[in-house]
Amino acid sequence: MDRSELADFLRHCRARLAPADVGLSQGARRRTPGLRREEVAQLAGMSTDHYTRLEQARGSRPSRQMLAAVARALRLTGDERDHLFHLAGEEPPRDRPTTAHVRPGLLLVLDRLTDTPARVVSDRGDVLAQNAMARALHGDASARPEAEQNVVWRYFTDPSARELFPAEDRDRAARTAVADLRATLARRPDDARLAGLVRRLRARSEEFSALWDAHDVAVRRSDVKRFVHPVVGLLELDCEVLLSPEHDQRLVVYTARPGSESYERLELLRVVGLQELTPG
Repeated sequence: MDRSELADFLRHCRARLAPADVGLSQGARRRTPGLRREEVAQLAGMSTDHYTRLEQARGSRPSRQMLAAVARALRLTGDERDHLFHLAGEEPPRDRPTTAHVRPGLLLVLDRLTDTPARVVSDRGDVLAQNAMARALHGDASARPEAEQNVVWRYFTDPSARELFPAEDRDRAARTAVADLRATLARRPDDARLAGLVRRLRARSEEFSALWDAHDVAVRRSDVKRFVHPVVGLLELDCEVLLSPEHDQRLVVYTARPGSESYERLELLRVVGLQELTPG
């Protein structure tokens, strides 16, 4: 691990980003260009102290999960991400063509969506990036263990994940998730990680296993979804799914119809989301 080079690279990447580049407000006058350390830490889902230690060439060696989170927070290109891993003494992820690294252009679109929940999800169901409102709606995926950052795994193994949906919508949500996952496996039958996810889900959840055996296939597309948020209540949102050219990543955007009760509640959720991202 090259601590000094790693620290210098992180400082350089942070300095070239403006708050608007990552969907944050400019706020008070800044003495130096770029993001503050606490803002990068918040975007990466880590403590400010831990990130500061990396920039100061001290502290413990970052985990692979942390390196990936920092790469997303700093909007690194694929080559820059690989460089970051090398500086930390790690081999870069060899996950092409199904990459977990979100392209900077897609992150730029995500950052501009400040008034509605949006997130980037892989076709396996891994949450790769979220904006502030998505964190306010779904919770912060980056704060969970890596396995629990997969929405399908959480839905079938964590009862609290279902509480976000009205009881009468949960069976449909389960069927939709399994049918989409089966379509993904059909496209990539040699994807060992995807096959392993299905194998673990079948062993863990009888419901998933039964739905898998039903052999329903359907790619997830635009839909209307309902969520029960603990603060703002019931939200009925239009769900738009925008596919990447390779179809391995999806930008999922949730909007409410203007003038509806859900629209007013989404406005309230926006306030909640902004409060969560405001540095103390």
